[in-house]
Amino acid sequence: MAHDEMSRRENRQLAVASATVGPWRTAAGVGAVVGATALGIDAISGHWSLGMLAGPAGWALFFFFLVGTVGGQLRRDTSERRLRRWANDHPWQSALPAAGGLLVLDMLAQLLLGDAGLFGAFFLALLPAGILLAVAGIVGSVKQARTKE
Repeated sequence: MAHDEMSRRENRQLAVASATVGPWRTAAGVGAVVGATALGIDAISGHWSLGMLAGPAGWALFFFFLVGTVGGQLRRDTSERRLRRWANDHPWQSALPAAGGLLVLDMLAQLLLGDAGLFGAFFLALLPAGILLAVAGIVGSVKQARTKE
């Protein structure tokens, strides 16, 4: 079955499945280090409150999803060959699950830990999710162009 003959549901399932092949353990480590560093910098400033956790949580989530998504696109192992070929052919679509996950989790972090309301938390989380989508889509597009040469 060609990619053009797939239903929207099948394409969504492939996008989520392609997001699972990233180096998520490494991404968790990088996210934890970045979040702890940001928390340490905020703690030095002396403004102690629950709201000081929202920024470091956002940074940790952003770098977790960034390393996991981009690392998954750049991996060269041969496992899941058909899934990797689909992700190479659809770089922007394969970056959507990570951007959506970042949007939801960062919005919850801003809402629960920060001082933002519902719409404020949404708009605070929208920029990092958009940046993640752009970076992962561009990396995937460049990889796609380089592999077709």
